[in-house]
Amino acid sequence: MPRGTNQKFKFTYLMQIMLEKTDDEHALSMPQIFDELAKYDVTAERKSIYDDFQDMTDRFGIEIIKERIGKETYYHVGSRQFELAEVKLLIDAIQSSKFITQTKSRELIAKIKGFVSVYQAGQLSRQVFINDRVKTMNESIYNIVDYIHTAINDDMKIRFKYYRWDIDKKLVPTHDGRWIFVSPWALIWDDENYYMVAYDDQDDRIKHYRVDKMARILVTGERREGKALFKNFDMAGYSKATFGMYGGRDCRVKIRFANYMCGVFLDRFGKDIDFHPIDEDTSEFNVNVSVSPQFFGWIFSLGPDVRVVGPDDVVQEMREYTRRFMANMEK
Repeated sequence: MPRGTNQKFKFTYLMQIMLEKTDDEHALSMPQIFDELAKYDVTAERKSIYDDFQDMTDRFGIEIIKERIGKETYYHVGSRQFELAEVKLLIDAIQSSKFITQTKSRELIAKIKGFVSVYQAGQLSRQVFINDRVKTMNESIYNIVDYIHTAINDDMKIRFKYYRWDIDKKLVPTHDGRWIFVSPWALIWDDENYYMVAYDDQDDRIKHYRVDKMARILVTGERREGKALFKNFDMAGYSKATFGMYGGRDCRVKIRFANYMCGVFLDRFGKDIDFHPIDEDTSEFNVNVSVSPQFFGWIFSLGPDVRVVGPDDVVQEMREYTRRFMANMEK
């Protein structure tokens, strides 16, 4: 058999053919494998194909299954790096993510389809759609995330401009357009948005910023500050205590609730909170939160069987907030 011009790529092409053209429902016979290789101007003998199949399993964890159907023997990929169900899960996550733009969603989904066969990708194409839910419009967000990771890894401060939406649906700079200088320490995902958590040495406190509202980011040559604050910082606790990632003063509050509501608080704060019974139908617990209008709004949304009972200054602040809200409703 004359040798093809691309023999040195035989193993690569064979692995690509098996991953793209076979799965649990689709297989290739040896003559069909030869035909597929010929499209790349590659020739092969059976023994070399068997050896390559073994190398795929041993070196790359790609299992090649041999199956006899009638008088013919067929071969297909069994296990692969990502199974179809896992790929569907990844695509669902991309579609539902507000952080990922429409354009990037399509690009990522197209790449992820490469983890399955062309037949399975066809199933995904029939099921995949990008809905019209709200997604970020900042196409440079991936570069921003990369800059933040670089600054964290290199132990450097960053500077950037921060923006907000105005009534004309345009992003306008905050802080009078001044540069913001901070020491980035982490990126967290909360309420379908990406946030950078950083130390502001001028205000001497921890702050967070929505990544899609950041622009013109630059890694400076200055070393980060705030290491002592972040040494034992509970990032998960910070996320749970900050409602909708809106800032507020940190405070330990006491919440009283009807027992049937306990699942709401376990979902929000985790199982580490301790419930203390008040009577047969009522309990209360203490938890650290960031006291803000968003926190009050969350309490309101739970209905009359939940209320904040301490400390007194938070109770009074919530009453005043409620009074102003009702006065505004009556205008």
